[in-house]
Amino acid sequence: ISPEHPVLIDKFLEDAIEVDVDAICDGATTVIGGIMEHIEEAGVHSGDSACVLPPFSISDDIIEEIRKTTHKLAKHLKVIGLMNIQFAIKDDILYILEVNPRASRTIPFISKSIGVSLAKLAARVMAGKKLSELGFTQEKNIDHICVKEAVLPFVKFPGVDIILGPEMKSTGEVMGIDTNLGFAYAKSQLSASQSLPLEGMVFISVRDKDKRPMIFIAKKLVDLGFKLVATRGTADLLQKSGLEVEKIFKYKEGSPDIYDYVCQGKINLIINTPQGKKSKYDDKIIRTEATLRGIPCITTLAAVEVSVMAIEALKKGKLKVKSLQEYHAPQSKT
Repeated sequence: ISPEHPVLIDKFLEDAIEVDVDAICDGATTVIGGIMEHIEEAGVHSGDSACVLPPFSISDDIIEEIRKTTHKLAKHLKVIGLMNIQFAIKDDILYILEVNPRASRTIPFISKSIGVSLAKLAARVMAGKKLSELGFTQEKNIDHICVKEAVLPFVKFPGVDIILGPEMKSTGEVMGIDTNLGFAYAKSQLSASQSLPLEGMVFISVRDKDKRPMIFIAKKLVDLGFKLVATRGTADLLQKSGLEVEKIFKYKEGSPDIYDYVCQGKINLIINTPQGKKSKYDDKIIRTEATLRGIPCITTLAAVEVSVMAIEALKKGKLKVKSLQEYHAPQSKT
């Protein structure tokens, strides 16, 4: 507007994958602690987003670019201690969202995942030690999968919409570890008091751009033994794809509507990616009621895909428990 009142214009990256990187640098050597792929898209506060270590859907070329960029940033910013970088990936282009020359909330998660106390090492580096002296000079590869999930307190605040955004809402974090992504994600959901159903009825209502990829997810749910119920637009598309779907009215469009089904305990899982102001308002009422009744409600397509993987894993096998010490013991790799 004027030199005295500058305006900063940000460009929003829609449907981008967010990646968190934590690294440690002693001024000469930089070692990456971990590269975490967020399940929710960029735009959701990193404290509210579930993330997976190591990344599960990012190409090797992009991972290598992330590593090189991390080392360059640490060198040019002259970092002594910990550094956190948030990247976004859109159409195979890597963007930097922010760089923080400090510890982040993901340090405890990464430390438990790789079996290295990064905070302790960073404190010694800041006191003058070199990473070579401390015996930590290479990024550690792990043969298990770790999932960090946010604990969200929506059940304690009736009426609050569960849609995630740039404002952080979580009150804690949990993690799940396994050699299988589906099991690791299932463990994280159980730890966050969100049990995924293994049978029953799934309500699907997604925005237009999510409808095509939703077809394949819906088919997988049917193969797993679930019954589908959807509002008119989504139901028509799924029926044209050869799926058996029960049509139901939107909220206050007729009887019975989806709110009635939720209140009657007929719905076991809700998949809802809202579109438009009216849709967000109507769907908020349904999401809020589902939360109060303990019905899992998934609001992003990426989270739906991983949740279906978890359900499939639980239907095919049983959860196994191992301590962190067992995961990091040398004999566990044989």
